[in-house]
Amino acid sequence: MFAETNFRNQRRRFGIKTDDRRRHMYAIGKTGMGKSVLQENMIINDIWAGRGVAVVDPHGDLVEKVVRYIPANRINDVIYFNPADIEYPIAFNVVEQVDPRYRHLVASGLIGIFQKLWADSWGPRLEYILRNAILAILDYPGSTLMGVTRMLSDKVYRRKVIEKVQDPVVKAFWINEFAGYADKFASEAVSPIQNKVGQFLSSSLIRNIVGQVKSSIDLREIMDQGKILLLNLSKGHIGEDNSALLGAMMITKMQLAAMSRVDTPEEERRDFYLYVDEFQNFATDSFCNILSEARKYRLNLVMAHQYIEQLGEKVWPAVQGNVGTLIVFRVGAADAEELVKEFDPYYLEPDLVNLPKYNFYIKLMIDGIASQPFSATGLPPKSKEEETNNEDKVIKVSRERYASNREAVEDKIMRWHGMQEEPETANKQFPPRRANEERRSAGGGRESRFSSQPNAPRDYERRAPHHPMPTGERMRPEVLPAAKDEQQNIVAEETTGVSLAEALKQGAVDWHGRKIEDKLREQQPELTANARYDNNKKHEQPDRKIYYNSNQAKKLEEGKVVRM
Repeated sequence: MFAETNFRNQRRRFGIKTDDRRRHMYAIGKTGMGKSVLQENMIINDIWAGRGVAVVDPHGDLVEKVVRYIPANRINDVIYFNPADIEYPIAFNVVEQVDPRYRHLVASGLIGIFQKLWADSWGPRLEYILRNAILAILDYPGSTLMGVTRMLSDKVYRRKVIEKVQDPVVKAFWINEFAGYADKFASEAVSPIQNKVGQFLSSSLIRNIVGQVKSSIDLREIMDQGKILLLNLSKGHIGEDNSALLGAMMITKMQLAAMSRVDTPEEERRDFYLYVDEFQNFATDSFCNILSEARKYRLNLVMAHQYIEQLGEKVWPAVQGNVGTLIVFRVGAADAEELVKEFDPYYLEPDLVNLPKYNFYIKLMIDGIASQPFSATGLPPKSKEEETNNEDKVIKVSRERYASNREAVEDKIMRWHGMQEEPETANKQFPPRRANEERRSAGGGRESRFSSQPNAPRDYERRAPHHPMPTGERMRPEVLPAAKDEQQNIVAEETTGVSLAEALKQGAVDWHGRKIEDKLREQQPELTANARYDNNKKHEQPDRKIYYNSNQAKKLEEGKVVRM
């Protein structure tokens, strides 16, 4: 039961059958008209009835209300996913162990999310490279969404990933096409992807969730066992883009989990109900596949948002064609013009525009057939007396089972990036290398022994200890001790001094007492003018003439040396 009729004041509560819910429910209306209260009542009723439920809430208010009504017998079934709880992040790896048959769905889902967020700066080249990067890391074991940016910047990591790629088209792109990009072109092509994807991964809040290799939640298990998944994606706490990214990834992963039920007979598949408030935040083009295929896998959707223009051109036709139950609260004139086609001739545009609060018009699916439109009123929210007060216990149990300590998670991510040594290596004491203990020094051919320990004193340090450069008060001239009498006598005997006048007369001498001038003459006798002339004639060109000025000619006549 989720509403009651109000035609001619005849109040009669009604609900919807399980088989009819498999064709999905869709609610639209302005903000504050009662959509969230309608969903709140349906979610609590499903939880009390023991059904499997997932709630994606971009505001957080709906989830915070629902968690107050969790009965004691279902506390262990709850997974409370709150990214704002940064000290206890839950691991969620969207690229973990994806069936090869559905890898293109993951790539399309992620690209649809990014394209929706960056519609103004999206381009075909960006999408082309990003798609091949996602498909490549899907083939690499132990990869995460962080591998997308690392593959574009780390050549060693890229080479490892390419070796594991099985898709020949993807492999050919990285080996033949991307490797042939010029450095400048590759930088221009890659930088937009690193900028856009990197802005999510640069946030520790998102990185600690999507950067863990092993997911702590198994969506297939949640669906098969009828558990309760509550996603508190409050925009005010984690940001609008982060909320949209996590919600869309969770819905995409849930679609894959539902499709993996193909190995289970249809009659044995347990119904699972997915509630998506503010549906437009996660409505990508790939969401059309969920609407068209989820029914056969027992994934039943209940969607709500405010106006049609929030949806894409492909999503709105998919909603019209696949939704079984349509609920319309008060809408604007533009939406009334579009929606009145579903209610004509029973209700007209003014009726849709002027609906009171908590009142709506509904086309209810009954036994597979859409009923005639009728008016109804949503049930009031659950009372305070019905609260179970198990909120703190639910959050505590969920942390213990599905979350990890923040420091441990960040340590793993740093090691994955190669920014920190493994503990086993960092603390290991290696034995000394005996082969390198003895080395021959470069000077003098003398052998010098070096210890294998880097801080041990060397042999040359023992022979000539290091004296540090003096500073401050120590920078004073050192007074040497006076020489002994015996040393002074020896110096006096070996040294015979001469006066300054005698030294000037004697001239410069070498160590043997010979005059330096005489020594040079013996080694190179001075050439006469004629000899020098003959010597110059040997080295000059045949047609070369030597010209002398008047002074040089006069010196030649006197037999003096002429300097040219």
